[in-house]
Amino acid sequence: MPHSQFPIPNFIMPYEKEKQVAIDAAIAAAKLCQQVRLDIPEAMEKSDKSPVTVADYGAQAVICKALGEAFPEDPVVGEEDATELRKPEMAETLSKVTHYIKGVLPDATPEEVVAWIDRGNGKVRSRYWTLDPIDGTKGFLRQDQYAVALALVEGGEVKLGVLACPAMPVEGAEPGMLYVAVRGEGASMAPLAGGEFRPIHVVAPDDKENLRFVESVESAHGDQAAQNAVAKAAGITAPSVRIDSQAKYGIVASGKAALYLRLPSPKKPDYRENIWDHAAGAIVVEEAGGRVTDMYGKPLNFAEGSKMVNNRGVVVSNGVIHDLVLTALRET
Repeated sequence: MPHSQFPIPNFIMPYEKEKQVAIDAAIAAAKLCQQVRLDIPEAMEKSDKSPVTVADYGAQAVICKALGEAFPEDPVVGEEDATELRKPEMAETLSKVTHYIKGVLPDATPEEVVAWIDRGNGKVRSRYWTLDPIDGTKGFLRQDQYAVALALVEGGEVKLGVLACPAMPVEGAEPGMLYVAVRGEGASMAPLAGGEFRPIHVVAPDDKENLRFVESVESAHGDQAAQNAVAKAAGITAPSVRIDSQAKYGIVASGKAALYLRLPSPKKPDYRENIWDHAAGAIVVEEAGGRVTDMYGKPLNFAEGSKMVNNRGVVVSNGVIHDLVLTALRET
């Protein structure tokens, strides 16, 4: 793994090693994903998800290798596994994955690659990492927002979150933003290409320009009619901004929106959220001064398994309007 562009200070804070390893791994994975995306032919059908499969596998392998070397006792609960990749008919895909991994790990072999990917098949324990190597598949394919999302959970509480958002606009520089938070230390962001971290905070209640809300691009990912009604009840009159992935958490944390709603779709009323889709983003918002709960005001549960079976929906806010939103949900 290359030396970090974001060096640690001389004094060591709690979780500083974990933070540094996670940052370096997320940057390497994001670079791999961007290279895959640059190589996608323009004429490729959007329904063909083979590029995102290659990037998913590659990003998970790179991150799991780094975590395995630094924290060999920690399980990783990730979205991917290498079962399909081991099949003879997937040899070409495995070759492609290995090719891209060699861009950041030159000595990687196919055998090592599948082993690294499968390190992401861990189970939730008292301490574990959860990883979504590409959050926002459709955004990735259409050259829009996606995120590499990595979080450390201890005792059911997220202690560290890193979001690498390679397509996030950066004023005066190439796109790509890195959001990082450690419990009790606040949240910060820095250009993914390298630069100084700066603290971030959720939008102030008197900031009318950024009093807006974000939701998923895909209507199947939520209940957009209910989400719009709830946002209006909380005093947000501007139309929603629709964005893929946990980049939405970064937008709320950095004060560019006051609310993110993900309510259960009427087509899938029993759906439960995956932990890797929310853990990293949740701590970034909370450490930026915001609040994250389910639609009933319950904290998101990261202690029981890969699915948050005891939570329904997700409400992410600047904190000030959170109770208004929960009241509106009860009355909807």
